[in-house]
Amino acid sequence: MGASQSKTDVTPKIIPNQTPVQFSQDVVDYLSDRLESPETTPERQISLDNRVRSRIQAELQALRAEEEKVQQEIHRALEKENLDRESDVGDGTPLSEAKNSATLIGNLEEIKAKVDRYQTRRQLSDFPFLKEAGEEVVSCYRSNQSTPLECWKEVARFKVAVAEAEAQYLASLR
Repeated sequence: MGASQSKTDVTPKIIPNQTPVQFSQDVVDYLSDRLESPETTPERQISLDNRVRSRIQAELQALRAEEEKVQQEIHRALEKENLDRESDVGDGTPLSEAKNSATLIGNLEEIKAKVDRYQTRRQLSDFPFLKEAGEEVVSCYRSNQSTPLECWKEVARFKVAVAEAEAQYLASLR
């Protein structure tokens, strides 16, 4: 009766595979690590490097975004604080007549830039030999773009001219 079921079947049954077997790159990498060679393959190293780089880039972007957000908050807080100070002008000046600190800073920077440009123009006109030496260096570099070390003589002359200009300027201050 039940004798046929209790017999052990000695012949193995083989089931054919209907779908192709594919492994993810992570599994292949893990199995390749198990090989006897302690060194990683160049492909695997490139893959690991790329993953690390992408994670670092993502983290850098997140940190930069956070830093920008914090800077904007600080700027807003300082701006609010400055506006509060300006509204509390102690000399009785109404807020509409009080200058905005941002406007004043902008005006000061504009005036400073104009003064710097004037000083630069005036100082270069006082030292024509310095301007000539600088132009010689620039022309040498342009003519020797592939071999810029050929311009060492012009650079040395320019350094001497700068030293002379500094000496003359310091002498004029005394």
